[in-house]
Amino acid sequence: MAKQSSTLAALPRAEVGAYWVLSFGSHLYSFYQLHIFSKEHEAGLEREFQLEKGFLIWGHKKDPTDFEWSFWSHWARKSLLWTLLGHAVVSRLASFFIPKFRVTALLAYGLLVACCVVGIKGLGVVLGHLGLSLAVAQLCNPALSWSCALLLLSTLHIPPLQEIQRSWYQTEEEYYLLLFSVAVCGLRFISFSLEHCWRPLEAGGLQQQVYWLTAYSFYHPLFFNGPILTFKDFLQQMQVPVKDRGARITFLSLLANAGRICVWWLIAEYMIHLMYMHTIQANETYLEILPPWALGGLALALVQFFYVKYLVLFGVPSLLAGLDGLAPPKLPRCVSIMHSFTGMWRHFDVGLYHWLIRYIYIPLGGSHHGLLWKMLSTALAFGFVCFWHGGHDYLQYWALMNWVGVLVENGVTILISSPLVYPSIERCISPAMRRRCLALISAFSTAMLILSNLIFLGGNHVGRIMWKRVFIQGWCTVAPPMLAFLYCFAQIGLEWEHNPP
Repeated sequence: MAKQSSTLAALPRAEVGAYWVLSFGSHLYSFYQLHIFSKEHEAGLEREFQLEKGFLIWGHKKDPTDFEWSFWSHWARKSLLWTLLGHAVVSRLASFFIPKFRVTALLAYGLLVACCVVGIKGLGVVLGHLGLSLAVAQLCNPALSWSCALLLLSTLHIPPLQEIQRSWYQTEEEYYLLLFSVAVCGLRFISFSLEHCWRPLEAGGLQQQVYWLTAYSFYHPLFFNGPILTFKDFLQQMQVPVKDRGARITFLSLLANAGRICVWWLIAEYMIHLMYMHTIQANETYLEILPPWALGGLALALVQFFYVKYLVLFGVPSLLAGLDGLAPPKLPRCVSIMHSFTGMWRHFDVGLYHWLIRYIYIPLGGSHHGLLWKMLSTALAFGFVCFWHGGHDYLQYWALMNWVGVLVENGVTILISSPLVYPSIERCISPAMRRRCLALISAFSTAMLILSNLIFLGGNHVGRIMWKRVFIQGWCTVAPPMLAFLYCFAQIGLEWEHNPP
């Protein structure tokens, strides 16, 4: 819908203001209703899920059942905050005293930290994957490189190998840290291998390839959880001499960005102190008895917490990468103003999106070889994401919903933009009304987008119960007001895209 989108009509200020009030008000009221439900059932939730004693709000307990947040909070307190701070110190000292060997210093530091955190055996696993990927890449055959990469990633899900790796550690958290590190490094190995197949001489001879691949893979801020930066971007940006960089980040800017991350962390913590959304979603009984407003609050709280969580998880490494002269991917865009599957993929995990486009979608033909190749390219991109996350059944449903959602959105866009349809729309419908129609269509797309995200975050049972309660049991009582509020969200999203603050 490029033609329409570029000339999106402005709406009266009073109407846009009403959309803001309704959107913001619906968030607050639904969150309040979820908070009331959480407090009313706190005793039962604590018996079943062992709520933790809160530390931010007096008298409130804390929902600890979001695995990622609890996992990374544990590791941040244990070691990662200190190792990240150490990286910043090493980077500054190397830039000042030995600028020509800055990358070497960061490489050595990254290897040392990886060895200390995941252990010598865990480091051996990563180096083994690196060595195999490098060796296969020398054949300059993308198909062989992909085969090697998929084979290596599949070893993460072989039970006998999992048990062997678990035996290396005293806790499950240590094993999962290795698992996440190897999975993220797998994307980097694919990036290097394909870049080498396409441009064999860009990274130099074999010795230089080993050097840059190791520096890329063990760059500490991005090592454990991303965000994803392609090998090409990393190589080009790290090769820029310190003296030739553009404007440096000022102390005030650094302080402001660090303060912003702290605010995001506080918001995430307040959310799990005030609303026990993760424990509620894990129990089908509570999902069945949630009042309609609290049900909507649960859906919004789950996706909003996911968004704020990744502002923190990506914000900290991105801040340090920026200090090193790298240009990390943009941070996620607020999910409440996402009004399409396509927009969600483009603007949430931007690094992963660019990775998928560069290494899967475009090489397979993308949109340049007809509709069938576009459908195949998109399907394989979603299929890979599903496989990379573990390939569980709920991930398969989530990937399928996203694939269908993207195809339907593209199909509607092509239909509306076609020479047979668009002139009639332009002649019969005013620009302002066309925008309202676009927001109405987007409301239905947003409803399916939220449903798919709930399946991703909570499993099939959450999506099934949400579908039943909203679109089957509540087709005339719950669905219409929900779509009305999603229409307001879509209008805010359109306003934000075309008139950013």
